[in-house]
Amino acid sequence: MKRLFLRCVWMTLAVLVMAACSSSRHAGKPSMIGGLEGEEYIVKVIEYSPRWQAVTGKVAFNLNMGSKGSASLNATLRMKKGEVIQLSVAPFLGIEVARMEITPSRILAVDRLHKRYVEISFEALSGMLHAELDFNSLQSLFMNEIFLPGKVELDADDVRRFRVSSEGSQALLVPKSARTLSYQFFTGVESGLLEKTRLGMNGTAYALEWSYGDFSRLDGKMFPQHMLVQVTGGGEKNYSLDMKFSRLSTGTNWNASAELSSKYQKMELQDLLDLLLK
Repeated sequence: MKRLFLRCVWMTLAVLVMAACSSSRHAGKPSMIGGLEGEEYIVKVIEYSPRWQAVTGKVAFNLNMGSKGSASLNATLRMKKGEVIQLSVAPFLGIEVARMEITPSRILAVDRLHKRYVEISFEALSGMLHAELDFNSLQSLFMNEIFLPGKVELDADDVRRFRVSSEGSQALLVPKSARTLSYQFFTGVESGLLEKTRLGMNGTAYALEWSYGDFSRLDGKMFPQHMLVQVTGGGEKNYSLDMKFSRLSTGTNWNASAELSSKYQKMELQDLLDLLLK
């Protein structure tokens, strides 16, 4: 059971790392969407986005590792806007056995049972993958928000930086300028809620899709109780991470720092990926 918990944490890190690999797609010309002109509709989407300083809750993970099978675990998710995304696994009398902590400067995954960890900066990860990865983009995926690379929070002045087109019952929003990665946001035409984000990189067969469902009200805003992350394009090595949330709140009274003693041994990211994905 301990190995199952730890494997899920390591594989979750691997799934998030693969967010840089994908193929691209193009949007059509702006049009009337949900009775609104293109820019008016984008304003609606931005206004409907959550603006909380923090989100916490319980999350049930189901990790599908393709030919390697699947695994499930329960964890606690804590997020502070612009500061940290924290996933903690503590199945035994509240004793934490594993943690993933993502801050604007780095990604940290800790195996407390075996006293080892993986740490990599966003700068190093971006250089390794030749893609512009940053904390705010990753946090926006968890927060169910549209985003622009390098921008902490969108406002009404950002509407001109998107193209928008109709895709049946959904609208497709695409940033006009992106370097290596492509970004596509699928929103409900009538609701204005973000239903799926797709990340891609030209010239590859990979894609990452982050889908949202089961919306319910949280502190005056609609928030998805279900998220599904799918990495495709890897043949038999396709992965998905299903997340179901409960007991959500917007409280900020919790500690965001992971303490590591000198007894912990550092693993290199490539060694971890070779171990998990071979």
